[in-house]
Amino acid sequence: MKKVCLLGAGLVAGPLIEYLLGYDDLELVVADLDLERARSLVKNHPRGRVVQLDLKNRQSLVGLLTDCQVAVSMVPYTFHPYIAEICLELKKHLVTASYVSPAMKALGEKARNSGLIFLNELGLDPGIDHMEAMRLIEEAHRAGGRVTGFISYCGGLPAPEARDNPFGYKFSWSPRGVLLAGRNEARYLLEGREVVVPAEELFSHFKLIDIPGLGVFEGYPNRNSVSYTDIYGIPEARTMLRGTLRYPGWCLRLKKIGELGLLDITEREWRADTYAGFVREYLSLGKTDELRKGVAARLKLEPESEVIDSLDWLGLFSDRPLPSRNISPLDLLVALMVEKLKYREGERDMTVLQHELVVDYPEKGRERITSTLIDFGQPHGHTSMSRTVGLPVAIGVKLILEGRIHSSGVLTPTVAEIYNPILEELRSLGLAFVEARNFI
Repeated sequence: MKKVCLLGAGLVAGPLIEYLLGYDDLELVVADLDLERARSLVKNHPRGRVVQLDLKNRQSLVGLLTDCQVAVSMVPYTFHPYIAEICLELKKHLVTASYVSPAMKALGEKARNSGLIFLNELGLDPGIDHMEAMRLIEEAHRAGGRVTGFISYCGGLPAPEARDNPFGYKFSWSPRGVLLAGRNEARYLLEGREVVVPAEELFSHFKLIDIPGLGVFEGYPNRNSVSYTDIYGIPEARTMLRGTLRYPGWCLRLKKIGELGLLDITEREWRADTYAGFVREYLSLGKTDELRKGVAARLKLEPESEVIDSLDWLGLFSDRPLPSRNISPLDLLVALMVEKLKYREGERDMTVLQHELVVDYPEKGRERITSTLIDFGQPHGHTSMSRTVGLPVAIGVKLILEGRIHSSGVLTPTVAEIYNPILEELRSLGLAFVEARNFI
């Protein structure tokens, strides 16, 4: 019987576990810090086993992975290279949903020489976005076209009926990861010119994006898009942008949160023991200053502005106790957002991913291709985020077990032998793109 070991059973693990346990002749070991959560996902399946995860105990990890064929790492990305080193030692394949880090990339030659597959970037973004992009690009190239423009936006959001808070957002994946992404600079190409957006200007640098059937969203650039001209094999592209999608209002609120310094990850000891006290201490406001007015003045806003209302709603001006006295501003913000921006029972989330390509053909002219994936979570069931991240990972594991991936080393789903079968199966599972084409 084939054996797979899943490290981490967090927010997106449900569909992954369900899929793998539905695969004949497979035993699944699920290791997590929270045994009750893991058990609730395995559901006493006869081929599922739950064990305690201790990432600091290397001997324990070696014991977990010794008998498996494939390890799936769904723990924080910083642990992936550490787990990959163990997989190299034990000659085990590895699958993750995270970006290939420099440390992971450095293991490529060793993995290749060992005939091992370390398959990364197999979630939604990164993941499904790569797969559909490569399908469209390679189709255009086969038809003799040159892809001169590529713009992509992706967002995991509340469904419209669940958009009921001032931020227009709820967490369907790591809250800390969402905020940390706001600390990155962005680079992209626009008509042949490289645009660099410093982290402090990221949320000022958005465009309004219309998604048919859903309305207008804010889209802002995500990390380094320029490198994708090489990754996607389109050196001819004069425009290349990969971005994040949010409901209107998010960017202004996050911009002002950044201006207050609340995205700072530096831990320090606070004298204050409440959020109101923390804000006074952090911004050096007087004890008698009205918080709303003091913060508004610092942000050059009116005290009655929607942004100040949002910060008040979040609890920054409240007497709520701090979760710790030795903590970073960002993690204090995370603690509030986890509580206030969470899905209620039965609410749906929504995934939106849209690619827009401009393709120049020597004889036919210029074509605009738009490919859009819109998916909704299941009330009282799996979230869309868990499906769009967990299912590609699960299908990737199946491809490895069936010997259908012939390359080895550190891989991403940008080659046809990986992306074609995964996209095909995702379509059968209800995750399908809708295309629109017109010549311009």
